[in-house]
Amino acid sequence: MTGPLTHPALAAADPELAGLVTAEERLQAETLRLIPSENYVSAAVLEASGTVLQNKYSEGYAGRRYYEGQQVVDRVERLATDRAKALFGVDHANVQPYSGSPANLAVYLAFARPGDTVMGMALPMGGHLTHGWGVSATGTWFRGVQYGVRRDTGLVDFDEVRDLALKERPKVIFCGGTALPRTIDFPAFAEIAREAGAVLVADIAHIAGLVAGGAHPSPVPHVDVVSTTTHKTLRGPRGAMLMCRGEHAGAIDRAVFPGLQGGPHNQTTAAIAVALHEASRSSFRDYAHQVVANARALAAALLDRGFDLVSGGTDNHLVLIDLTGRGVPGKAAAKALDRAGIVVNHNTVPYDPRKPFDPSGIRVGTPSLTSRGLGTEHMAAVAEWIDRGVTAAHGGDEDALAAIRAEVADLMARHPAPGIPA
Repeated sequence: MTGPLTHPALAAADPELAGLVTAEERLQAETLRLIPSENYVSAAVLEASGTVLQNKYSEGYAGRRYYEGQQVVDRVERLATDRAKALFGVDHANVQPYSGSPANLAVYLAFARPGDTVMGMALPMGGHLTHGWGVSATGTWFRGVQYGVRRDTGLVDFDEVRDLALKERPKVIFCGGTALPRTIDFPAFAEIAREAGAVLVADIAHIAGLVAGGAHPSPVPHVDVVSTTTHKTLRGPRGAMLMCRGEHAGAIDRAVFPGLQGGPHNQTTAAIAVALHEASRSSFRDYAHQVVANARALAAALLDRGFDLVSGGTDNHLVLIDLTGRGVPGKAAAKALDRAGIVVNHNTVPYDPRKPFDPSGIRVGTPSLTSRGLGTEHMAAVAEWIDRGVTAAHGGDEDALAAIRAEVADLMARHPAPGIPA
């Protein structure tokens, strides 16, 4: 790893900040990143994120701006939207949302009014804050009703979803979430939404790359709107997109601008365009399928070591581990694993008896390690490290955690991270 001279202008202007950037590069290079919502972007995406497009204000849309000098910016945005439409097979795409939460807020603005009933998966069951949960603005401004998963299977009970939707008649139904290890049944949700007269929104922030790569069914034929971030499995910058049927294009665009935000971040739009171009390649399709293969192999190895997995395994990129039987809270396990060079996040599990800030589970995923070239043959070792780390957390064995960290660093050194200077 090189020093601050990797960023010469930054090092000259602000050595302290340059040192922090270099430290983060080292941390990302040396640790095994298992947080399902994180990934490594390519050097090309990083470059696009730092271009002179940063300098432009571009309120409005291509061909309809409130500022002049948009000859190039319009082409950049059209390139990103055209690539999104082609990759996901949608009628319309808006690449301006700043992140996933504002993108979801735009959906509400487009299709609901304050006080209307909206429906989504409950946060403790694997949903997202912006799907109508009480502590979010979406649960404050709207009347949120939530569905969950079955206690015995960890899977969505669609009879219960249908009964709730027909009883509550929500204006908007969200499907998707942040801790769902199984395939989302978009046709089943679509049938319920049609019967209830609701707009159906698929939040595919976690699985967008899997959808683009053909490793997860696409929601596009079944839903009204698709909301997604552009990082996670899609390996783009920290941004978001809204995609929809042509009939909803005007409502979505007005909700994003001027409804919620001003000028788009053009440097992010450019980086999104790069990521979408990369995702259109056959190599990305291979990547998406490898992410799922690695997650399934990791789940199998964890089961072999006696771990309790929510829903019994995974169909996608993430595994949700219930540590109740190990006698270690999720937060304590996550912090111990972090000291061992294994980066996970503590996470609520369905019907968790513990509090959200000190839950029973940890959430792990395979997007980042797959980007580094790790395959199914490495997953037994990853499961072993997790097992040893959780055991060390239970016994307070810091020497064991240090030993794991050295082993992890050795493997990471043999699999360089994309986009990070060697």
